[in-house]
Amino acid sequence: MNPVRVLVVDDSATMRGLISAALTDDPAIEVIGQAADPLEAREAIKALNPDVMTLDVEMPRMDGLEFLEKVMRLRPFPVVMVSSLTARGATATIRAMELGAVDCIGKPSIEHPNSFDDLPARVRAAASARLRPHGLRAASVAPQVAGYKPDSKIVAIGASTGGVEALIAVVSGFPENCPPTVVTVHMPSPFTRSFARRLDGLTGAHVAEAEDGAPIEVGRVYVAPGTLTHLEVSGGTRPTCRLSASEQVNGHRPSVDVMFESTAKAFGARALGVILTGMGRDGAAGLMAMRRSGARTLGQDEGSSVVYGMPKVAFEIGAVERQLPIGEMRAGILKLTSSGKN
Repeated sequence: MNPVRVLVVDDSATMRGLISAALTDDPAIEVIGQAADPLEAREAIKALNPDVMTLDVEMPRMDGLEFLEKVMRLRPFPVVMVSSLTARGATATIRAMELGAVDCIGKPSIEHPNSFDDLPARVRAAASARLRPHGLRAASVAPQVAGYKPDSKIVAIGASTGGVEALIAVVSGFPENCPPTVVTVHMPSPFTRSFARRLDGLTGAHVAEAEDGAPIEVGRVYVAPGTLTHLEVSGGTRPTCRLSASEQVNGHRPSVDVMFESTAKAFGARALGVILTGMGRDGAAGLMAMRRSGARTLGQDEGSSVVYGMPKVAFEIGAVERQLPIGEMRAGILKLTSSGKN
């Protein structure tokens, strides 16, 4: 196979060097060019025709978001955002992923010195991503559901590459009394915090980053904090979120498998597991545990997945009861958690 050809765009020469070094350690990737700002990048795209571009958010001469929007409209191809791990950088990165960026990764910092460890894997996944037309992106509030009454089920949703768009499409239409929902998405902190705030503004339900000991209640969506902890759930008379700083699972923390397996143990048949777009196999074994415990399970179909990795593995091992396109997933979730017959 030919190597993935990457253009690195960042106004810092040092950061361009770090990104290039991290990528060239992988023999399946070739850095074919660098650019210090969007205007240089535009010319490099025309001359080099890269497979993937890494893009900084804050740059001179043209903002990274403005440039990304032009790229997605005029010459769409996979983009991985490389952003500072600050609140401002995180907010801009979430907006970039709504505009069409495939994935994001944080720049190294004192708190996160090894943040580039999985950059090559993310770039390889981005190279195979399925991009949606610019006009079809899910960035607005979906119509609310009338007459929904939740049953006693908890919903657990896992996602990775392409998960921002997919989760917006699902959660933005949740009613105020949505089923209690826990979410694990492969994204570093503080991006998960900004993403939770973005989701909260798109739905009648309340969305926030999960906190240890938080009660799991109807009308609430809990997003696993990125990088530092796994999100688990406990059952009993007062179900709660549990955050665990244990070792990575499948190369991830938080891990979808960890969340699904705890949901299977705590709730059994009183749960619904949903696996969305993403690279790798994280979540497949946990979703199988949920199905074996009597839970209902759904998986995103190939045609609507940005990367048909996680849902594909889960489907192939028999963990997915039914596949749905992302445009039908919200309705499928609400149907299976309604107090009416399903």
